[in-house]
Amino acid sequence: MPQIRQDFTGQTVITTFDVTPGTAHDHLDALTDAWDKVIRQQPGFLGGAVHLNDAQTRIATYSQWQQRGDYQAMLRLPEMRDRNREINALCRSFEPVMYEVQSVFDP
Repeated sequence: MPQIRQDFTGQTVITTFDVTPGTAHDHLDALTDAWDKVIRQQPGFLGGAVHLNDAQTRIATYSQWQQRGDYQAMLRLPEMRDRNREINALCRSFEPVMYEVQSVFDP
């Protein structure tokens, strides 16, 4: 489970996918399989989550990595490149963006 902390010095990646209600669950299946069999097994992976909006038109993933290079190395794996082509075919677009935690608010 990712832990969002202001003192986190690793790499946070949030990816959004533009999907349709007709492809949302196929897309989720492909993402879940990639996360289970490839992504979470990679060096430097700290945790992540997959979210689907109520309208089933957007999927967002959140992942944390020890460092930026760990995430980039995962993307370069031949198996992940093949999976990303499949995942891309199931959505209108997707955009991975790297972030740094700026603030955290607790109740």
